[in-house]
Amino acid sequence: LLALAMLVIFWLPGKVTTPPGGNVAAHSGAAAASPPTDVPANPPGAPAASGATPWDDAQQARLRKEAQDVLETLLDTQFALQERGVEHWAAEAFESAGTLAALADGLYRSRDYPGAAAGYREALTALQAIESSIPQVIEDLLSDSRDALEASDAPRAASLLEGIARIQPEHADLPALRMRLEAVPAMIPLLAEADALEDAGDLAAAELRLRQAGKLDPQHQGAARALSRVAAALEEQRFTAAMSDGYAALDAARYSDARRAFRKAAQLRPKADEAASALAEVAAAETASELASLRRVGRQYEDRERWQAALEAYQRALKTDNSLLFAQEGLARVSPRVKLDTQLRAVLDQPQRLADPAVAADTAMLLEQAKGISPAGPLLAEQITTLQRLLERANTPVALELRSDGLTEVTVLKVARLGRFQEQRVSLRPGRYTAVGSRIGFRDVRLEFEVDHSGNAGPVTIACTEPI
Repeated sequence: LLALAMLVIFWLPGKVTTPPGGNVAAHSGAAAASPPTDVPANPPGAPAASGATPWDDAQQARLRKEAQDVLETLLDTQFALQERGVEHWAAEAFESAGTLAALADGLYRSRDYPGAAAGYREALTALQAIESSIPQVIEDLLSDSRDALEASDAPRAASLLEGIARIQPEHADLPALRMRLEAVPAMIPLLAEADALEDAGDLAAAELRLRQAGKLDPQHQGAARALSRVAAALEEQRFTAAMSDGYAALDAARYSDARRAFRKAAQLRPKADEAASALAEVAAAETASELASLRRVGRQYEDRERWQAALEAYQRALKTDNSLLFAQEGLARVSPRVKLDTQLRAVLDQPQRLADPAVAADTAMLLEQAKGISPAGPLLAEQITTLQRLLERANTPVALELRSDGLTEVTVLKVARLGRFQEQRVSLRPGRYTAVGSRIGFRDVRLEFEVDHSGNAGPVTIACTEPI
């Protein structure tokens, strides 16, 4: 036990170390690059500390070790921050942490190990605060770099991106931001030209430049906003022009052109009530114009005695609107004339039918009906005159000589049975007739002939001559 006590008293104090001579804040606030070195508790030749015991020395060694452990963590954090270029983005805070570390160094050298450990912890806390601020620092740098790119400030954007690369070289946003930076030289003239063209009112050209800029840098918010603004103004300009063209065409009664212009406006602005209302105006105006035209045309056809055409015009108008008074009255007015004209034309087209007394009688009644219309009009007057002449001819018998062999029984169908004769004169109304001859032992004969109102028809011969 005596030997052990001698060892503790005389040998252990010689192994007690002194604080490190280096400063954590050395070299512009940076911590020392090497851990503290042990120094003897009592310098050579110095007397032993009064009242110090081996237990006290052991406690001091433990406290010194605790301070050194904190310092080691402090140094690791310092080096990690320096590798990320902390001097460029947190120089003041980093220097303040270095100051705290230097104060702790002084405590360490005076063997105040608990105070040194506390000082180192305070410096470490400061560095850790810097370290924990890195995400926000990067976010701020990203925001500033985007602002610089928006402002087409390539040098500032390049510097900010370089700062991000120092802190986090593999940051996911860096490749895209660098591509945007490369586009800045081409973006500057495009944006400038777009501004000038917009000011000059050439919105189409301005829109083209902005679309080109958007392809170079799809993330450029300023270009996107400008494109949105110019596109909206251009749409408004085109919409207004289309509406103006439409109303100009509508005023000129060019309904197809007006409809085309208003439909273009509706395509430019599908939800615009103006275009829909304008299209409705076109439809109403076109309908009104068509009805007015049908009314005018109907009267013109009446004046020219084209009754069927007038009838069709009024029918078309009623098909559009069956309540139209002018069309109803026109239809009532021309319908009887259409019927009369149709009947007159049928007789005039086939005057030979007047040879039939029944047809002639009906035609005479039709003639009286036509004469009762006043005013008659040139066409009806001409039809009446022609029909009167045809009736007179049809009702005036014409003398005709019939010849046979005296052996054949002759009958003129629908006229009379004439019997056998060799020559016989008959009076017949102008028209086509059929004579039939029959004789025992001979084949019957049938002969069609026409009686002309001029009376120039030659003799008609009918006889059965072919034995059976």
